[in-house]
Amino acid sequence: MERLEEKLRILADAAKYDVSCSSSGSKRKNKGGIGDASSSGICHSYTEDGRCVSLLKILLTNHCIYDCAFCVSRRSNDIQRAAFTVEEVVELTMNFYRRNYIEGLFLSSGIFKNADYTMERLLRIAKKLRTEERYNGYIHLKTIPGASEELIQEAGLYVDRMSINLELPTDAGLKLMAPEKDHESVKKPLAFVNNKLIQLKEEKKVMKHTPSFVPAGQSTQMVIGATAENDYEIMHVADSFYKNYNLKRVYYSGYIPISNDNALLPQIGTRPPLLRENRLYQTDWLMRFYGFKVEEILNPTHVHLDLDIDPKLSWALRNPHFFPVDINSADYWMIIRVPGIGRQSAMKIIQARKFGKIHEYQVKKMGIAFNRAKYFMTCADSPIALGYLAMDHVRKSIVQRSSSKIISTPQLSLF
Repeated sequence: MERLEEKLRILADAAKYDVSCSSSGSKRKNKGGIGDASSSGICHSYTEDGRCVSLLKILLTNHCIYDCAFCVSRRSNDIQRAAFTVEEVVELTMNFYRRNYIEGLFLSSGIFKNADYTMERLLRIAKKLRTEERYNGYIHLKTIPGASEELIQEAGLYVDRMSINLELPTDAGLKLMAPEKDHESVKKPLAFVNNKLIQLKEEKKVMKHTPSFVPAGQSTQMVIGATAENDYEIMHVADSFYKNYNLKRVYYSGYIPISNDNALLPQIGTRPPLLRENRLYQTDWLMRFYGFKVEEILNPTHVHLDLDIDPKLSWALRNPHFFPVDINSADYWMIIRVPGIGRQSAMKIIQARKFGKIHEYQVKKMGIAFNRAKYFMTCADSPIALGYLAMDHVRKSIVQRSSSKIISTPQLSLF
């Protein structure tokens, strides 16, 4: 038992660098509930409807045949190594689930021996949980690059979501830091699963019963800040993967400095690019849900996201000819481009104006960030439209107001 706890500590810690553990999109019924998540290896994730769920997040092993410079589990790194057996992972999952600690499993692995050897063990875990333990909770499985299509296809029948890490945004960066890997070994399984999903969707039109195959879709992850790609390159890669493989999510993981003598990598002492990571997620959100194209937010002359302001505000300040937006006549897709107005607030505006003209006092009650939005919109009683302030003054005013809120917010104390 002590040895199992030691394995859990090592392999849960190694799994923390993988951020692509969203549990949204599961179609399977889960009879468990949210429990005490104080044990090692349990992480929190959020579904599409905002519910917080707990996942057992572990590696099958942190032994790896590859020597990726940015990875803590690389073969040349001097760390504690461990490996679960198939039975141990099944036992841990069921014990945590029965105690109401978790609602699902996120299982990844280093690659030992070869891709098929590792993938076959991941498959056996998922299969045992479903068929022998009758476990019907959420399972997110990492696809192993280079694994056979037969193993991937069978695994897809037992899991809810599959993902495979792109590692670094570009082939050039990957060849520099992980010369044994390439993007083609990632694209091939993504394409295979996507084609299988399309095929099953067509079969459902003529067949009443079709097998459940990766019902929550696929995702991928990129390490940001380990190599020199700019934000324009990163978001172009993300956009192409969304379009070509119908991904549910692309995750951006800020490079965490680790003990490394590779002069090409940021060294210990540098901070992970967390603010940049946040701006990339905001840009991703604008592309997926707000109708923005990559070229609108970033372009060859504007290759980096503004770290001081969010990307929607940055776009608005660089495109004053689109404003002000008259919220009493503009369509939904133009209203959600106004800084400070989100999708739900835009729908409230669309619904409310069916009953008459909308005034400022009404807009303020709709949950928008009015002190930001007022520079870019007009209501029925707006006295002055955009233009009474230069854009640099608008930016300065918004940034100063945001900074003052942070400074003036009282800090809570435990004592």
